[in-house]
Amino acid sequence: MKRKLLSLLVMMAAAQVATAGVTDKMLADDATTPGDVLTWGLGTQGQRYSPLTDINEKDINRLTPVWAMSFGGEKQRGQESQPLVYNGKMFVTASYSRIFAVDAKTGKKLWKYEHRLPEGIMPCCDVVNRGAALYDNLVIFGTLDAQIIALDQDTGKIVWKDKIADYQAGYSYTAAPLVVDGLVITGNSGGEFGVVGEVQARDAKTGKMVWTRPTVEGHMGYLNGKENGISGTLNATWPGETWKTGGGSTWMGGSYDATTGLAYFGTSNPGPWNSHVRQGDNLFTSSTVAINVKTGKIAWHYQGTPNDGWDFDGVNEFITFDMDGKRMGAKADRNGFFYVIDAKTGKLQNAFPFVTKQTWATGVDLKTGRPNFVPENRPGDPTAPDADGKKGKAVFAAPGFLGGKNQMPMAYSPKTGLFYVPSNEWGMEIWNEPITYKKGAAFLGAGFTIKPLYDDYIGSLRAIDPKTGKIAWEIKNEAPLWGGVLVAGDLVFWGTPEGYLKAADAKTGKEVWKFQTGSGVVAPPITWTQDGEQYLSVVSGWGGAVPLWGGEVAKKVNFLEQGGTVWTFKLMK
Repeated sequence: MKRKLLSLLVMMAAAQVATAGVTDKMLADDATTPGDVLTWGLGTQGQRYSPLTDINEKDINRLTPVWAMSFGGEKQRGQESQPLVYNGKMFVTASYSRIFAVDAKTGKKLWKYEHRLPEGIMPCCDVVNRGAALYDNLVIFGTLDAQIIALDQDTGKIVWKDKIADYQAGYSYTAAPLVVDGLVITGNSGGEFGVVGEVQARDAKTGKMVWTRPTVEGHMGYLNGKENGISGTLNATWPGETWKTGGGSTWMGGSYDATTGLAYFGTSNPGPWNSHVRQGDNLFTSSTVAINVKTGKIAWHYQGTPNDGWDFDGVNEFITFDMDGKRMGAKADRNGFFYVIDAKTGKLQNAFPFVTKQTWATGVDLKTGRPNFVPENRPGDPTAPDADGKKGKAVFAAPGFLGGKNQMPMAYSPKTGLFYVPSNEWGMEIWNEPITYKKGAAFLGAGFTIKPLYDDYIGSLRAIDPKTGKIAWEIKNEAPLWGGVLVAGDLVFWGTPEGYLKAADAKTGKEVWKFQTGSGVVAPPITWTQDGEQYLSVVSGWGGAVPLWGGEVAKKVNFLEQGGTVWTFKLMK
């Protein structure tokens, strides 16, 4: 009897461990536990590095698809999602606010949740979703109508949901949430519609709001329902009431570093694009903002493009890493400069170009942290004496507003000390126009045409040394690069709009493998181990901002086909 009771207790304990779900410690250790992928970025720091080496240069010729799952239906468009893997299941989001649970070993679909989207949603840059978050027994993701939804991992049933913002005012949501210490932390999207950027933290198990922090100066933050101080100083960097429709959305989501206790969110362009109607630096737009996750207050900020007049944003990911005994953060900004910043203090350490041409600034002053503007390359004021009141002076600016790097996340290898940056070489003709705010309407005050800089390539995967700013190697691509990067051991993986998933030697840049997925890859790959074997997976499906906003570039790649498939590989025995 005692043996039976003891056996039963052991079985019950084992069952509890198996169903305990994803814990804070598991999320904190994600970068060093390759048996799963629990976070967007393969770790809260966002390095997108895996120590796995079973797939290497010697045997990669045996890397073979083991399953492919179609998202199905007529809802294709851009697929920018990074999958998550836990407890033998893959959780992957898709266009039009869908999420799937899949058997990670076989590709069998276990369940699907398809959010019912209302009429009138206003995503600026395709109906994309970049991924989900895991906590306890929940999988949590956001929707294009600016809601956040937590589903049961086993059944796909809704456990809780909440409203991030009002989609009818131009808000949307496309990023993967960030989970830190039991909080699910989200940004918002909609910088082209006169919204106000914000970071929100909720209890991950219940959805109850804990704190909010606006990323436009003058707006009030809240902690447990009580006022928690305004962001910045009212009217310090915004004239009149322009701060009320200031943009600064946090549409790429955030990263977190446990050694600093800070979450890092990039902020988008100020609204409107016409910079002449909002003289000043326009904090905290086009910046990196570091937020204390316990207090919901801004610890520091760094603004890459003060008084942004080119839609350069500053929303790109901030990846923390160790350099010379210090915790640093790196960011490849849309404005064409790569920044290395002290992750604890926000002090600029280094800044250098990572694309070949920047016409808006000659460089960055490392003492002040400010760009050295080229005043004549700012689009002209349509109300200036020499203008006609309808259109300001047009300029040719590089990079174009789609950026030296856009949503496609870069990766960092602690083995090589290099960042692997998917970059693009293009410029734009841009001019300003008069504009007034109308709720839910586009708030630009600018016109533009994107143009390639070179005939033979637009995209380039570049291996960059953060100490020196030197490019160790690059692999050029005819079409723009729009998918993220993974480093696994000594290999770098990335996708191209032409449909290839590729691999190269992380040290030399020698291309060693490629596979045609059938549609453009605009998503980041992942890798993990299961039953003693290393797997590699990526979502394929052409779309995103390029075919919608790309001007002459869009015409150049209009032959590319849409799709929606998860491809998964392992080594053939």
